[in-house]
Parts: sequence; structure tokens; C-alpha cells
Amino acid sequence: MNKKLLALLFFVAPLFTFAQEKGIDQQIDEVFGNATGWFVELIFYQIDFGGGIKVFWVLFPLILGALYFTIYFKLINIRGIMTSINIVRGKYDDIDHHESMNAAGDSTPGGDAIETIAVEGHEGEVSHFQALTAALSATVGLGNIAGVAIAVSIGGAGATFWMIVAGFLGMASKFVECTLGVKYRDIEADGTVYGGPMYYLTKGLKSKGLEKLGKVLAVLFAVFVIGGSFGGGNMFQVNQAFQLVENITGGEASFFHGKGWLFGIIMAVLVGIVIIGGIKKIAKVTDKIVPFMVVIYVAASLFVIFANYDLIGWAFSEIFNGAFSPEGMAGGVIGVLVQGFRRAAFSNEAGVGSASIAHSAVKTKYPASEGMVALLEPFIDTVVVCTMTALVLIITGNVVTENSGLNNAQAILLTSGAFESAISWFPYVLTVAVVLFAFSTMISWSYYGFQGWAYLFGRSKKMEYAYKILFCVFVVIGSAASLGAVIDFSDAMIFAMMVPNMIGIVLLAPKVKKELNKYMAAIKAKS
Repeated sequence: MNKKLLALLFFVAPLFTFAQEKGIDQQIDEVFGNATGWFVELIFYQIDFGGGIKVFWVLFPLILGALYFTIYFKLINIRGIMTSINIVRGKYDDIDHHESMNAAGDSTPGGDAIETIAVEGHEGEVSHFQALTAALSATVGLGNIAGVAIAVSIGGAGATFWMIVAGFLGMASKFVECTLGVKYRDIEADGTVYGGPMYYLTKGLKSKGLEKLGKVLAVLFAVFVIGGSFGGGNMFQVNQAFQLVENITGGEASFFHGKGWLFGIIMAVLVGIVIIGGIKKIAKVTDKIVPFMVVIYVAASLFVIFANYDLIGWAFSEIFNGAFSPEGMAGGVIGVLVQGFRRAAFSNEAGVGSASIAHSAVKTKYPASEGMVALLEPFIDTVVVCTMTALVLIITGNVVTENSGLNNAQAILLTSGAFESAISWFPYVLTVAVVLFAFSTMISWSYYGFQGWAYLFGRSKKMEYAYKILFCVFVVIGSAASLGAVIDFSDAMIFAMMVPNMIGIVLLAPKVKKELNKYMAAIKAKS
């Protein structure tokens, strides 16, 4: 009990510190920065390669892990795309509904009373499509707008090439972690699903005789995901959305100027309405918002691109040629994998483990089926949406390397200006999109954070509402305050999530291969 109380105070205490009037938030930020600076420096320690190229060490496990999975699963990120699309379309739904329970193999480890087969309202909570959109809602967002602008401003057009490479490699990592998320999830008697790295680290590593290691890694991940949900998945999102709304409505003359708290209250109420309902309510919202956002954004991007169709060939040559120049290489590694991924919570979050929490709630008895669906995430988020943004910036001439000091708010305005050059009214649409991106990211991250919270503090209704109320309070704080050190700390926590997660998924890769073979055999038998 004492341990639970101490852990609870770790998250609650900052609330009383930050809930101050907006005049002293900089001082509060400085105090917080002094207290947590060691952790931020540890996670964001940079290895100096000379020539001005410095790379955060945490990127190496992400990149090397993704490369390992790509090879180990024989290019699943390329050859599995069509199968993934067919699963989302529902082509193989009858495999889940009509196969016998024994065909699914052994029951989920850990003593779960219910096998994870696709029966409405019981085993699993959401469809493949809803799980995909719930996870996408946490990844498609400011990274696709601000992160890309920062990346190309540092590395030039060539940074786009490395962004695409990172997206393709990330597909393999996402496949592995989301397959494990379903395989080792817990399902309560009422059908509520609890899943994610906390559970596959505990159960999966126990099955390999590494029970103590699994428990330590699971607790670390749970702490990091709660911190990330309050910061990068909440305060950062609403803060950036407010800044853009304030700017588009007149800046200092705006009604919202100096009233971040009011914007925060509005957002907190909307977020609260959704998250109180759990993953089903979240999925019902995200499966409508996310496709709408992506279609609008991609359509506008295509309009700008094809309005300048004569520059398309030139743009791609700039991307390819720049990718192998010293500037492009620095931009690819530093601009994309550091700036873009860090400031937008890793953009596609592949290897971080967070998305497996949303995907674990899917209705299926074949874990690999959801892993296949999940690999579409980095493809949509990075290969498609981020590339669209980069092409718009390149074609409209908004790639200027002296802008390398851009912050996220400035980067959003740079992207907005690029669209405005072809569509005069689009900045207003982009503002709405950013608010929706922020909103959908916040509701999905609230679910991620709650799963970590439930793992540490238990699954009682009291603990559930304590977390959700606290999350909504942080929405208001995030929009009203300037909390640079808090955002740095929460970013560090999101990076830190990768460490226990990547150790676990590398060790558990053989389990994933068995699940993949089982599912592909079921598809082959059907056809």
C-alpha cells in the first residue's frame, strides 16, 4: 500500500505545483526542470559523430530493432501490406467467427478465463478498423505538420527520403508489438480488455523463465506511459492547439489571448465526455474523426501538389539527391528521427509500445491478425501523410535550412503558409485539423495512460476515475501554462518507454513468428 501511495504522490504532487496563476509558470517550470533535468539528459544524451552530427542514443535501439524485425520476418512490412488491407476490409472476419476454439491454439497465458475469440460484446471490445483508428489517432497529428517542417528545415528535401525509410522499418516493429499485445492481454469477466507492454513483458518473459526481468520492465513501462500521457499526450497537444487557435483568430487581438485556461476547460470537457466511456467510446469517436482528418489533409496536399504538377518530378529528384548529401544525411537522422519523432511523440510510435495498448482491445482470436493491421499505421502516418506534407513544403519553396531553430508553433505556421500559397482559406481548415488532431491524440493517450495506471494501482472504479479526472485537469494546465521543462520531461518518458519495450519484443520475437505462421495457415486453409 505504501508503494502505491508513493507512486500516486509522484503523479499528483506536480498538479498542486502547476496549478498556479499564469505569471509564475516560468518559475515553476525552472524548478521542475532542475528536479528532473538529470532524467532528461540521460534519455536525450547525444553521441557525437563529428561534423556537427549528433544522434540521441535511444534512436539506435529503435532503428536496429526495426531492421532486425524486418529481416527476421522476411520483409513483412512489404509483403504483408495487401493482407493487412484485406483484414481491415473484413475479408477474413469469418476465420475469427467460425473457426473452432482449438484452431486458435492455446488459450492466452496468465490464467485468463476467456479465450480471445471474436464474439460481439464479450472477447475483445473493438473491430480491427476501430483499433487501427484509435491507435492512428494517437500518432497522426502534430508530427505530420510541425515535425515534418522542422525535419526539412534542418535536412532539406533529402530528409523526406529517410523519413520514408524510417516509416517502412517501423512497420515491422509495430507488427511485433501489437501481435504480442493481443496474445498476452487480460480480459475481465465483463469483457473489458487490459493489454499492452505491461502484460506481454510480464507474461511473455515469464514463459521464457525471465519472470523477474519481466516484472521490472513492466513497472518501468507503466510509469513512463503515465508520465507520457500527462505530458506529450496531453499538455503538449492542447498547448500547441491553443497557440494556433490564438494566432489564427487575431494573435494578441484574439478573444482567446491570455485565456488559455478557457480553451483548456472547453477541451477538458470534450475530452472528459469521451474518455469516461472507455475504449469503446474512444473507438466510436476516432473511427469517424481520423479518416475525416486524413482525407481532408491528404486531399489538400494533393491539390497543392497537382496544382504545381510541373514541379513534381523536380521535387522527387530533390528528395532523392538530397538524401545522400551530407546535409540530407544529417537532416534524415537528426531532423526526422530526432526532431520530428521527439516533438510529435515519435510520429508513428513504432517500437515505443504505446499502440499495442489500443490494438490489444480488438475482437480476434488470432493475435497476428491485429499485428498485420497495425503495420499499416506507420505506412499511413509516415510514408503517406508525412510525405505529403514534405512534398507541399518542397514544391511551395518552404524548405529553408536557416529555419532549423523552428519550434513547433512556428513549424505549424510554416506548413500553414505553404498551403495558403495555393489555397488561401486553408489555414482555417488546418487550424481545425490541428485541434482535431490534438483532441484525438489526447483521448487515445488517456487510454494508454490509464492502462499503465490500472496496472500499478489496480482496476477499481475509484482508481479509474481518479486518473481520468487528473488527466482532464492537466488539459487545462497544459493550455494555460508555458511548461517547457515539463514537455522535455514527458518527451523523455515517451523515449524511455522504448527501452523496456524493445528488450521485451526482441526476446519474444519467436513467439510472434509462431502466431504469424498459425494465422497465415488459417488464411491459406480458407482460400
